[in-house]
Amino acid sequence: MPVGRLSSEQLLKDNNARDADSISSLTLNQKALTDVSCLADFKNLQRLDLGFNNLTSLEDLRPCVNLKWLSVVQNKLRSLKGIEGLSKLTVLNAGKNKLRSMDEVRSLTSLRALILNDNEIVSICTLDQLKELNTLVLSRNPLEEIGKSLMKLKSLTKLSLSHCQLQAIDKSLKSCIELKELRLAHNQITALPSELAQNVKLRNLDLGNNLIKSWSHVKVLKSHVNLRNLNLLGNPIAEIEKSTNKIRKALPSLQIFNAKPINKNTKMEKLDVNVVDEFPPVTDGKEIKEKERSNKKSKHNVTMDIYSENGEHSTRGQRRKKQKSKDDLLRKESPVHDNNDAAPEQKKRKKSKTAETSELNVIDDTEASFMELFQAEETAGNPNGDGEKGGIGKDVKDGVLLGDLVCIPTEKKKPKERSFDHPSQLQTSTDEIGMGGLSTWDD
Repeated sequence: MPVGRLSSEQLLKDNNARDADSISSLTLNQKALTDVSCLADFKNLQRLDLGFNNLTSLEDLRPCVNLKWLSVVQNKLRSLKGIEGLSKLTVLNAGKNKLRSMDEVRSLTSLRALILNDNEIVSICTLDQLKELNTLVLSRNPLEEIGKSLMKLKSLTKLSLSHCQLQAIDKSLKSCIELKELRLAHNQITALPSELAQNVKLRNLDLGNNLIKSWSHVKVLKSHVNLRNLNLLGNPIAEIEKSTNKIRKALPSLQIFNAKPINKNTKMEKLDVNVVDEFPPVTDGKEIKEKERSNKKSKHNVTMDIYSENGEHSTRGQRRKKQKSKDDLLRKESPVHDNNDAAPEQKKRKKSKTAETSELNVIDDTEASFMELFQAEETAGNPNGDGEKGGIGKDVKDGVLLGDLVCIPTEKKKPKERSFDHPSQLQTSTDEIGMGGLSTWDD
């Protein structure tokens, strides 16, 4: 078989199958492929991972009309021609290629997640027909404006346009009333439009490293009562204490501001877990560990170090002794069951079941972050957790979802320039299902 070319015979052999129609999923990444014409024989293929190869065309995929999930991240594509007829496609990751246009996706009416980060796209085509689209990642493209392309995307919940060349948002997001996560870091934005008040469900907003100078340029944020996570680091306004105080006062529900918890006394368990995971606070972890230990103590001593549950005064040493005695007694009385053989099997079944359901659930879950989307892709491709990458985004250095799309690691030496495009969240073998920012997508 020529180097870079697939053969049906080899695929059947590798998958222990006799009939091409019996195969619904193929993972063919990192094989230096240039020709995949043999995939025309696999009529029932629904999931296909062709990431990290040398493909220059997708014309060979025209016969694969049953495809629902497709990753061609990090190839050598200059066009998406060949996918126009894949009407059942729900997830498409074509990040890290050399695409200059995205016009071919307009006919993919079943799309829910579209990841096109790190390309050369200069304009966003009209996406009016993509009624079910909820995740869109276009970070790291030379886009200067959003225009009217997103005006009818009423189902959109996650959008990443970080590291582009945007100077304004204008009315472009007015109709995206379901939007909950918006990544606009590393652009040239000077102010937020009043129309942003329509996006009342917004919870996570990353505006790091733009050109916002004063409170008057972001006062529309007063309308965002649901906002939990806001990043303005790297903007002139972030250095003005008076302005940052106004922002905090105007947003009483804010839990994380500029990558840090609003106040050091806030109990971590009261914060939105998803938000904390998506935008880790800039700390060494000591503070959180101290609070965890404090919370554990409070379960046994309502008033911490002064009184025990029965109201009697006791010292730490006395309480430790009592607790140790109770633990010893419980160990003696508790029957020992030999479940060593059953436990691994139960865990395996549980892990497999989770892998099967997590992918679509995460895509449809409006609360899920970009990072979680990419992680779900990776898990689905490797349910056994054997260390191999199998998801939409491998080598996501920027963050969490598909192919380095949404999350971008920031330099430790410049903490003030950090944005939600954190590398740990988008940079995973799953470049953020949409590759966007900290959210696990590659901003």
